[in-house]
Amino acid sequence: MKIIYMILFSLLCITSNSQTNDFVKPNYGLIEKNISDKNSPYYFKKLFTRYAKADTTMTLEEKRHLYYGYSFQEEYSPYERPEAHKNLNEILVKEELDKADYEKILLHSASILKQYPFSIRMKEYRIFSYKELGMHKEAEDETVQATIILDAMLSTGDGTTKDSSFYVINTLNEYEIINILGFEFGGEQHLVDQQYDYLTLNENSYNIKGLYFEVSRSLSTLTPN
Repeated sequence: MKIIYMILFSLLCITSNSQTNDFVKPNYGLIEKNISDKNSPYYFKKLFTRYAKADTTMTLEEKRHLYYGYSFQEEYSPYERPEAHKNLNEILVKEELDKADYEKILLHSASILKQYPFSIRMKEYRIFSYKELGMHKEAEDETVQATIILDAMLSTGDGTTKDSSFYVINTLNEYEIINILGFEFGGEQHLVDQQYDYLTLNENSYNIKGLYFEVSRSLSTLTPN
């Protein structure tokens, strides 16, 4: 069986804990100010160090500053796709995987995460691989990190309208949210009002036709200075 179908989406069970009715849109101006202040508890380097250590004590506001604050870092490049994606996909299409394959998945996914550290899908691959290798502490840490990312994104909306859009800093997260919530992408993507991505969904029990994602941060990288 291919790994894409084997992966246990363990994050589904924490999605309900991540969602809230008290949605808050990120204040990008304030976030940029706070993450640049070395004396602030939201200073980006401090937050990223805690994230790397899978710190379970991070508050929701710290998680939001971490995720959205990354879009103000020099290395932020939302439209670049590392070569490691090709190498990883060559493994994922296999019908059966062995120990060496799981180790390669960890290697290639780590390379991809260096380019963009907040890919839920890469976290899922790593959680699965670590569990298959019997490295349960490492799998637990990856789960904590994935939860931090999810908590930040899901705190901004439910995606059902433009006003309640999910705020994301990378289009990869759009498809990941759709999958995490148990939906399937319907095949159509539209840019709305030069600020929102609208992705259609396949037929579902909630009769939701599509979801909105606010993508102003990633679009800002396409605007000439």
